[in-house]
Amino acid sequence: MLTLTGLLPIFYDALDVVSRELIGFIPAVSRDSSAARAAVGDVVQSPVVGTMPAEDVTPSAYAATPPAQTIDNVQMTIQKSRGVPFGITGEGTLSLRNAGTFQQINRDRIVNAMRVLTNEMEADIAKLHIEASRAVGANNIVPFGTPGDFMDFANPNMVLDDNGSPTSDRHMVLGSTAIANIRGKQSGLFNLNTSGTDELLRRGIIGDVEGLSIHNSAQTMKNVTVGAGAGARTIVAIHAEEATTINLDTAGSGTILDGDIITFAGDSNQYVVVSGTPDVNLGGMITIAEPGLQQAIPAVATSITVIPAATRNMFFHRSAIQLATRTPAMPEGGDSADDFILITDPVSGLTYEFLVYRQKRQVRYEVNIAWGVKMIAPRHCGLLIGA
Repeated sequence: MLTLTGLLPIFYDALDVVSRELIGFIPAVSRDSSAARAAVGDVVQSPVVGTMPAEDVTPSAYAATPPAQTIDNVQMTIQKSRGVPFGITGEGTLSLRNAGTFQQINRDRIVNAMRVLTNEMEADIAKLHIEASRAVGANNIVPFGTPGDFMDFANPNMVLDDNGSPTSDRHMVLGSTAIANIRGKQSGLFNLNTSGTDELLRRGIIGDVEGLSIHNSAQTMKNVTVGAGAGARTIVAIHAEEATTINLDTAGSGTILDGDIITFAGDSNQYVVVSGTPDVNLGGMITIAEPGLQQAIPAVATSITVIPAATRNMFFHRSAIQLATRTPAMPEGGDSADDFILITDPVSGLTYEFLVYRQKRQVRYEVNIAWGVKMIAPRHCGLLIGA
């Protein structure tokens, strides 16, 4: 009987390599990673610990009964069950063993299988950009390009502060161009006398800046398709501060798409559209993300501008986004696999399923995982846009 026990050293060697890949979203979001099995469409519950009350510390003969606390949960739908297969024939096995590369090839294929799945999970989290609250930055300027200017750290923090986000456990996931500007132009971050650490200079690690934990992801959304709405405007009516529903006049042409970033004349804030319209000339309404307008729109026809396509770096409190991972569903009694094993990566917390199927003069291996992603608190997430 062919088993996977002999491949355990290779599996753990591969996990050591994959855990050091440039992924940014997976380590930054809330995660519920379990070895339990789930099928696509299954609803799983991920625990969420809410706020906890503080109290005065006072002397007492006995410790009081702790206050009751309800541990809440978020219902998540498993959206994908994905696997990466690879195999080898008898001739291939002998050839690689004779060349002394069999173990290395197996490790590298496991590494690449997990990389494919990890990148797909990263991309799914990045696609939640359309549910963020607001945006800062400019579509034609790469963030952090001005030496000594930390406004691209300060403005995201301002958005999170204004939206009521907790001040701890904040994260920013950036694409490669923004990261390159930080490393190449923000010398204050790697001067030991000002930063207190030499990690950026010696190892390229940025770490925390102004309360934001900085991450690098290759899956940051670039050149997102945006609406072609031109000449759109609001009706002649007051839209109060914090309003999320915006009524349109019958003017202009084109579309405003879900996820578009828009501005209103006289208001420098950039809002993310939750629900757009296929034709602005028909009037109707659009919906912007919570917490809504930061300043009221007066009772005049107010022009709406759709921001052109931009790279969408994301900043958020960890609790804003949830990732749930499970191992894929298996029929009662199992399938025809000769062996399977579940291994949890100690760094990422992701549990992968490895299976082996013995066939005629060849062997098929699979690396599998199931997952779902969800934006839990849009007001605690924003976009730092750039070229």
